[in-house]
Amino acid sequence: MNKREQTRSAEVAAVFKALGHPSRTFIVETLARGERSVCELSEMVGADVSTVSRHLALLREAGIIVSRKDGTTVYYSLTCNCLGQMIDGVENVIRMKAERQSAALAV
Repeated sequence: MNKREQTRSAEVAAVFKALGHPSRTFIVETLARGERSVCELSEMVGADVSTVSRHLALLREAGIIVSRKDGTTVYYSLTCNCLGQMIDGVENVIRMKAERQSAALAV
């Protein structure tokens, strides 16, 4: 692997690492349906605002989300709608794994 490939792989891994927590994955899935404020996300996740804010900071640092301020409220949205499609792809992998395991048990 050359230096350019190493850098690219490290950047891809950083995005996957940021998605590596169930709450952050849920936040991304939620934002795939439209922008939300930290208060809305906090209520949906079932965690306090400070915890959700830390999750949002990690997602923002990874380049997954962006924010915009409207008065005193900050709204978050995905940088790329393709992230929702990526999660759909992961769900396909999970479903196929379950099907393989079910078939193996039936033998």
